Amino acid sequence: MSNNGLIVDGKVNGRKIIWQPTAGSQTLALSCPANLILYHGSRGNGKTDLQIMRFRKSVGIGYGRFWKGIIIDRQYSALDDIITKTKRYFPQFLDGAKFLSSKGEFKWVWKDGEELLFRAVADEQDYQKLHGQEFCYIGINELSQYPDSTVLDLVTSLNRTSFVPEEHPLPDGTVLPEIPLTIFCTTNPSGRGHLFVKKRFIDAGDAGEIVKREVKIFNPRTQKEEVMVKTQCHIFGSYRENTKLSPEYVADLESIIDPRKRRAWLLGSWDNAVDGGMFEDVWDSDTHIIPPFDIPSSWKIDRSFDWGSSSPFSVNWWAESNGEDITLRNGKTRSTVRGDLFLIGEYYGCEEGNVNKGLKMLAHDVATEIVKRELMMGIHDRCKGGAADNSIWNMENGNSIARSMNQPIVIGDKVYQGVTWERSDKSRGSRVHGWESVKQFLQNSKTTPDKPYREKAGLFIFNTNKYFIEIFPTTVRDTKNPDDVETHSCDHIQDAVRYRVLATKLGSKSGKTKGLT
Repeated sequence: MSNNGLIVDGKVNGRKIIWQPTAGSQTLALSCPANLILYHGSRGNGKTDLQIMRFRKSVGIGYGRFWKGIIIDRQYSALDDIITKTKRYFPQFLDGAKFLSSKGEFKWVWKDGEELLFRAVADEQDYQKLHGQEFCYIGINELSQYPDSTVLDLVTSLNRTSFVPEEHPLPDGTVLPEIPLTIFCTTNPSGRGHLFVKKRFIDAGDAGEIVKREVKIFNPRTQKEEVMVKTQCHIFGSYRENTKLSPEYVADLESIIDPRKRRAWLLGSWDNAVDGGMFEDVWDSDTHIIPPFDIPSSWKIDRSFDWGSSSPFSVNWWAESNGEDITLRNGKTRSTVRGDLFLIGEYYGCEEGNVNKGLKMLAHDVATEIVKRELMMGIHDRCKGGAADNSIWNMENGNSIARSMNQPIVIGDKVYQGVTWERSDKSRGSRVHGWESVKQFLQNSKTTPDKPYREKAGLFIFNTNKYFIEIFPTTVRDTKNPDDVETHSCDHIQDAVRYRVLATKLGSKSGKTKGLT
């Protein structure tokens, strides 16, 4: 790594350059002052080198044993490339760094006490092995391979230091600056956790923008109430900046046929970038997302439901076409197929900003909110109870979620009948059959120049259903059972959709229409 100075024959001020950042994103990422950083973009942008050097740049400046870092991944095999690169770079600094790989140790150590550990942390159980330790630098490799933010949130508690500059001056009396606390994440725009990473970083601000969050705390050092500012930033890097990258590798990227994977790996695009998406071959936002319209009075309206407490619950309201035309709010008329399903409303019970964390609401309170929403939508008198998660009928202490939701509901000075549901199809093979049916409905929604008329019932989504639009298109397949979805990620909306699709007996040929295009 080079310092500022005159570069002559591969040396700075007469000293050999071991590594230096490329101009552009690497230089920005190396010096970014944010507490939480995501370095992302196309493949081949040099993110592995960055993760190593963000730690290495503060070795040997005087922090000693206080400068302790860790780089984690979901499994040890995924750390192989990072460790190989450290073995290539670190010995060249000639500072006595040693790599320890005996049982229980997998780390670099320096003569002044600095340490860089490598650990596999796949879940909370793995995190517990680190609980209580302090790391001023935490690197998370391929963040989007984690299904949600659980591990990121857990290891954040490890990002701390007990270093007080005034108590540890250098031999010449120099007082070092505070140790920078950093969590440096790398990833490509793909993987099971694509959704949470995009929401946490990409959607939070522009690339390179320092996003600030104020936190009121009691500062133990000053013994006063203070406002701390926590910062985060995402930095985009392209393979085009990496002057060391093999042109043969670039040719491989350019040869990618799959358009979604090409956008993610070559261009670093986060739009619908997901590996192994359950619906990626049938989903089309331009077709399936439509503006709201007034529901004809002769159409059936019902709801479907997937229960959750610590995890989110999902209520979906549906309108089912009887085949008659609809009038859009711009005055235009569109035809429909008998059995077309329209998602007209949603109630997704998650914490703000975390689509995987539930509200822990009581069942009767959820039912009350359902009635309130139906009253506001003007559909309460005609909405029927539809297919729901069968677990709501499980009895515990003489009661069940379904029974609690069916109790009378008081809103203002009026009493309403409780919310009722029907059992969903949980027969053998219903999950796989359900996903296939959902895909068929999505496919039925489409028309082509060669086939401009639709003949079977399709699935359409009002553009007001923000959680569906955010979550559903990026549904990930289960790696062990590709015919099912990944159940450890956000699948509550998907289940509610599956219950509703399986509840219909329609979908067979029922006339021709140009449908909704």
